[in-house]
Amino acid sequence: MYGGPSADDSDLLYVGKAASLRDRVGSYFQQSKQAPKVEALVRLIRHIEVTVTHSETEALLLEYNLIKEHRPRFNIILRDDKSFPYIQLLSHEFPRLAMYRGPRSAKGRYFGPFPSSGAVRETLHQLQKLFQLRNCRDGFFANRSRPCLQHQIGRCSAPCVALINQPDYARDIEAAVMVLEGRNREVNELLEQRMLAASERLDFEAAVTYRDQLASLKQVQAEQVVTAGAERDLDVFGVTGEAGDYAVCLLLVRAGRQLGTTTYFPRAVGTPEEVLASFLVQHYAREEAPRTVLVNLALPDADALQEALTQEAGHDVRLQKAERGLLLRWTTMAAENAVQALRMRAARKQDAGELLDALGEALALAQAPQRLECFDISHTAGEGTVASCVVYGGDGALRKEYRRFNIEDVTAGDDYAALAQAVRRRFTRIKAGESPLPDVLFIDGGAGQLAAVGPVLDELGFQDLCVIGVSKGADRRVGQERLHRRDSDVPFLLPPDSQALRVIQRVRDEAHRFAIAGHRKRRARRYQESVLETVPGLGPAKRRALLKAFGGLQGVLRAGAADLEQVKGIGAALAGVIYDHLHPGA
Repeated sequence: MYGGPSADDSDLLYVGKAASLRDRVGSYFQQSKQAPKVEALVRLIRHIEVTVTHSETEALLLEYNLIKEHRPRFNIILRDDKSFPYIQLLSHEFPRLAMYRGPRSAKGRYFGPFPSSGAVRETLHQLQKLFQLRNCRDGFFANRSRPCLQHQIGRCSAPCVALINQPDYARDIEAAVMVLEGRNREVNELLEQRMLAASERLDFEAAVTYRDQLASLKQVQAEQVVTAGAERDLDVFGVTGEAGDYAVCLLLVRAGRQLGTTTYFPRAVGTPEEVLASFLVQHYAREEAPRTVLVNLALPDADALQEALTQEAGHDVRLQKAERGLLLRWTTMAAENAVQALRMRAARKQDAGELLDALGEALALAQAPQRLECFDISHTAGEGTVASCVVYGGDGALRKEYRRFNIEDVTAGDDYAALAQAVRRRFTRIKAGESPLPDVLFIDGGAGQLAAVGPVLDELGFQDLCVIGVSKGADRRVGQERLHRRDSDVPFLLPPDSQALRVIQRVRDEAHRFAIAGHRKRRARRYQESVLETVPGLGPAKRRALLKAFGGLQGVLRAGAADLEQVKGIGAALAGVIYDHLHPGA
């Protein structure tokens, strides 16, 4: 189905397949009450194109390819656009493991997928403790002259300063890869062999290291309480709900170990079987299918879907409804997780709706607000200033719409100017239609902060927007927040037990948390990189040449422009740039 003024500039709205085209298309134009999604789709339809295929498998493949290529807006029932995270083994003489999202076209090996970034970080943390693998970026690695803190706390073997040779580090990487591949028995045997070999050659220090690694690894393996007994890769799906309000839970099993669940909420019409089949098509349009896919319902077109997934994956894919044993327990677990996720979502939505109603009454709005935004600023003595923008709606926190702004070109510590810059950048995009306009805008601060952002909003044409400043009370206690309006110099208070104050505190605290997290990340990145990495035009090879010529960073800092010019590859112009960058104001 296409929408637009004409066929030439129309957009693809929806791709679907049907055994009975008349029944399928006719269902969208029934006189009875339709789901909001269907009503919105019908209003936009301008023309419909039909392609006849020879078999249901061909129809599935065509649907799969069209969705993958065009991503029609009414097909995208996977509301979270993020792909699953992987662990990537990067190519290097001393390689490192890192979290990765996106197409697996970059160089390196990939392990996963994992259900969340938290699962990836926990796995990397365990491997780093077990095998002391480096986690620093290549630029940081290349310019080290002494071990960093990670080595001092026993998390890195310091290959950057040659405290471990390349063959020994490669053996640690090999063991870590075996763990990621689920070859637990093999890696245990390998570490035992290394421990015994070290003992036989009287290298007791190495033997103790292998013994500790083996003990730690067995402890980690013992914590894996849900195992399959046999090493296998599966995706397990459970669906529950009703038209327009479904939950699909995906349970990942890799190398026989359950890695966790991820839940999606498709806003789709149709039976649970139809929704799950459509979900599978769209999910595997961006993820590679394992050899076994379990579902909790018998799908009517399971054979055709299985054949389509097999052709796209390039290997046999078995789509089945589990009937007994461990596989049945897994599908039951996925279905139960879907039920619980749907209940929790409904409870959060009801709670958020009541809070928004109370907020509308407290602020004397014509109707309850449906979208809230809040800004906050975080920095350390003016350094690394970051502004946060968090968004709340009828479903609670809309984390996919959170934004951070790195503040530049303002006086250090000037929160007013930082807020004005962040609000200008945010509302310029809102004015361009890139994001919806909030019903209420909160600013963490008082009259001064409101005075800073008011002219920006007026300039962009948002004079009528409800803007509230939230400042702390006299002794900064929770419940004593003072609320400021743009049209009044007198702040007002809400009762400490007010539901409206509760939602204001929740949004304000979330903005504060998000700003601090962004600031800490920015500051950490600054301290982890060499000052030479910030010099424009100075690449890794020239940085190494400088450090080698002057014996380290302190020698480079003491060198004059004429001395810098003598280093191979550093001309007069670049030497001047380096000196000016390292000695601002000199």
